[in-house]
Amino acid sequence: MTDTSVLIDIRADGRATVTLNRPDVHNAFDDALIRRLTREIEMLQRDPKVRVVVVAAAGNSFSAGADLNWLKRAADFTPEQNLADVRALAKMLKTLNRLRQPTIAAVQGPAYGGGVGLVACCDVAVASEKARFSMSEVKLGLVPGTVSPYVIAAMGERQARRYMLTGERFDAAEALRIGLVHKVVAAGALEATVEELVKTLLANGPQAMSEAKELIAEVARRPLEDRLVDDTAARFARIRASDEGREGVKAFLEKRNPAWTKK
Repeated sequence: MTDTSVLIDIRADGRATVTLNRPDVHNAFDDALIRRLTREIEMLQRDPKVRVVVVAAAGNSFSAGADLNWLKRAADFTPEQNLADVRALAKMLKTLNRLRQPTIAAVQGPAYGGGVGLVACCDVAVASEKARFSMSEVKLGLVPGTVSPYVIAAMGERQARRYMLTGERFDAAEALRIGLVHKVVAAGALEATVEELVKTLLANGPQAMSEAKELIAEVARRPLEDRLVDDTAARFARIRASDEGREGVKAFLEKRNPAWTKK
């Protein structure tokens, strides 16, 4: 039987859309979806034609987080099986977070628990006014362990201390205020807004964006010391001397589009 829990659409312009496709269970995660999503993200990572990745979802919900039937089955796991199962989820989130291409989360509806983690793992997050969010794990007597590094990085420790402890729901406007998403739009404008972001990203140097993602990960929360200064200088020197860097500067001076924008 064909697995349709995750749909992949790769277009000629370099954009790929990853769509969670379990609308009947609000796109909740189970072990099968986690394996499939990890595999698909790894394939996109290796595809030189893919330059931007959009993470979307079918139906009315972005993702309800963990599938309760999956959690029920996991209750009978051995300690070794339990740890391996959770590590698979952690690997999926890490793989998305470290994807070399820029990522956009298109949040059309509710995102709870692990769904918030998916949003936080993406570089840019756009939410519909209909979106709702909750770090709901504590409602089930659980903790948001695997998603916590990404959610705390997105919303900050102070906001995490509220929302991870209360499990309360909050709307898209609050998600914008605390930094979980970058923009909130009317439901009918979500697709067009994501389209504009994709076009903006496709106009940039693909290698430069990949290097910029790595730079952010290395610089964030590190003290400003000589090693950091030297590292950032070396990164800039390397990309400036690259073929892409030379082409970008040359195109700017010649008042033309750089080669990577050509189809």
